[in-house]
Amino acid sequence: MPVDLNAMLTDVLKKEGGYVNNPADRGGPTKFGITQATLSKFLERAVSVDEVKNLDIGTARDIYELRYYRQPRIDKLPQAIQPFVFDCAVNHGPRRAIQFVQQVCNEAGLGPLASDGQMGPKTKAVADACYEMMGEWMVAALVEERRMFYLAIVDHDPSQKTFIKGWLARANSFLPQAA
Repeated sequence: MPVDLNAMLTDVLKKEGGYVNNPADRGGPTKFGITQATLSKFLERAVSVDEVKNLDIGTARDIYELRYYRQPRIDKLPQAIQPFVFDCAVNHGPRRAIQFVQQVCNEAGLGPLASDGQMGPKTKAVADACYEMMGEWMVAALVEERRMFYLAIVDHDPSQKTFIKGWLARANSFLPQAA
């Protein structure tokens, strides 16, 4: 079954919510999960906090599709892992999301892949082989990589503990029913 990009975008937007400016969030002011820095980069100019507040959902969808799905080539990964990797790209940046894939492939003994966060032909081929070998268990392994990443963030910066419950719930929402 082909990936439903519209459903993935809708899911991410629901998880990210509306305008937020939590002082504990290192991303600063966001709307639909789009930071001031991301919107500035997309529009190729500095934007104000008010422009973040007034961001429309269509522009947010365009940013996510282009910068977090197509440009990092997440659309080239096995279809079954794309929703998870896309969500990771939104939450951690595309480079980290692809590093999760590379790490799981290496841990499955299918590397060595450089953990560089780049979706080149070797990462694509090894990710395809990994999914072929592991099936839904690859998603479970990716979720575990993400969980460990979140725990390392909190270990490094205890002020981020306020977010851990939500972060882990977000990661766990991708676990296959059989895992």
